[in-house]
Amino acid sequence: MDIVLRAVAESDLPVIYRLTSEPEATGEHEWFGWQDPWHYRRRWEADGMLGEDGGVLMVGHEDEVLGFVSWSKRRTARTSFCWNMGIALLPEARGHGYGTAAQRELVRYLFLHTQVNRIEASTEIGNLAEQRALEKAGFTREGVMRGAGFQGGRWHDGAVYSVLRSEVEP
Repeated sequence: MDIVLRAVAESDLPVIYRLTSEPEATGEHEWFGWQDPWHYRRRWEADGMLGEDGGVLMVGHEDEVLGFVSWSKRRTARTSFCWNMGIALLPEARGHGYGTAAQRELVRYLFLHTQVNRIEASTEIGNLAEQRALEKAGFTREGVMRGAGFQGGRWHDGAVYSVLRSEVEP
């Protein structure tokens, strides 16, 4: 599957806002309430959404924007960190294997361009589609984070996954 990851353009900001703020686009596992509509514009103007502590890349297929992937630094020890990554796809792009391909590409990108040894991803325990996508992308399930995420007025458990540098072909 020909998935392309590319830097965020100004014209992509409405897609990012839609996938993080509009209930009909976020899906049942990612609606966390309304948020600052200018947050992503300010971040894009500041650093193009690519910084030392994380970033955002758009996911595309042919000439179509499908969504975005993101990563952020998570300290694992006093002198060590890993990346924690995520994905958001437009509703019409879900269920076609794009998520698996995009997450696999982001893992390759991060291992090629940073020195981390570990990349993590987590998802709500009920998000079986994302769990399957992570496993297909080469992630290993490590366990359950009990009561880790607040959404829809209650606490939800999360599933934690990781992939190590040694597990990915260069």
